[in-house]
Amino acid sequence: MKNVQFSRIDKAKFFRTLNKRVNQYFKENNLKRTGNWKLYSKAIIMFAVFLIPFILMLTVSMPQWVLLLLTIIVGVGMAGVGMNVMHDANHESFSTKKWVNKLMGSSIYILAGNVYNWKVQHNVLHHTYTNIPDHDEDIDAGRIIRFSEHAKWYWIHKYQKYYSPILYGLLTINWAITTDFKQMRNYLKRKLSYGEFPNPATEWTKLVVSKIAYYLLWIVLPIIVMDIAWWKVLIGFFAMHYTAGIILSVVFQLAHIVPKTEMPLPDEQGNMKNTWAIHQLYTTANFAPKNWLINFYTGGLNHQVEHHIFPNISHIHYKKIAKIVKETAKEFNLPYHEYNTTRRAIIEHFKHIGELGKKPQLA
Repeated sequence: MKNVQFSRIDKAKFFRTLNKRVNQYFKENNLKRTGNWKLYSKAIIMFAVFLIPFILMLTVSMPQWVLLLLTIIVGVGMAGVGMNVMHDANHESFSTKKWVNKLMGSSIYILAGNVYNWKVQHNVLHHTYTNIPDHDEDIDAGRIIRFSEHAKWYWIHKYQKYYSPILYGLLTINWAITTDFKQMRNYLKRKLSYGEFPNPATEWTKLVVSKIAYYLLWIVLPIIVMDIAWWKVLIGFFAMHYTAGIILSVVFQLAHIVPKTEMPLPDEQGNMKNTWAIHQLYTTANFAPKNWLINFYTGGLNHQVEHHIFPNISHIHYKKIAKIVKETAKEFNLPYHEYNTTRRAIIEHFKHIGELGKKPQLA
């Protein structure tokens, strides 16, 4: 895999100007870039949606259709914890205290993930090489879905706009079963890390122990405690993951795999046309920026432009700094992609998936 280098030439000094303005906003308003009471209270709400239904299922006798409904609610809470708590914490923007970020970031273990893998895939590969084929793993779905015009076309892609929504729901259950093991082997072999390279034996031990604990908590415990068949527990487990997987996948797709965003390639020497910050403007889109509920539930991930340029700022500030980013981008004649509603973004995403599914010479 060839090394990618972003341009260092920004004659107009876009990022320097933007960074100065954002810094001035925090200084003038006497704000920290990390979370505050708004984020901490939201964390309590998300953990409550995630865990209280699960506790009720274990302790209260209820009809099986109610149990199934509760597993779906747990899935909604699972995605909510991931987007609002785990995400900020593993970007080290949840709190000014490192131990709080580490603790809240570790919530990924009860979401079926792994801290080391997530930080490499998300913080390093996705945030550095956003939408660059063969570097950003988030746009690589193997042969089954063609997310980029640079990816090889197969006949099955003609139908991907129909079957892709079904596959989106498998995101987190793949974490639980196979993805983490494959990623850890790959990342450790390539000596990738976010910060200091860890001890491989330690990471493998954490992965195995955390997976065993995860299965004990979410599968074995309900089978022992609840008076229902084991296969019904597995159906509930799948429903929980499928709900979370759909939500998390769609939020990502609306930010990066829509007609407005680009998937640029480096030249033969591995050089990109733009600086890293300007690259983020071309490859990222916002959706439903004025929708309070979407902004609250997605952890500000509907403000992906702000998140990608300032990943170490907590999402609770995105709505305020979005005006600064948008005005600065316009001033420097740079793109600022956004869809006014979630509905419009979803429609555009599936139109785009349909176009990418056409045989290249026919597209």
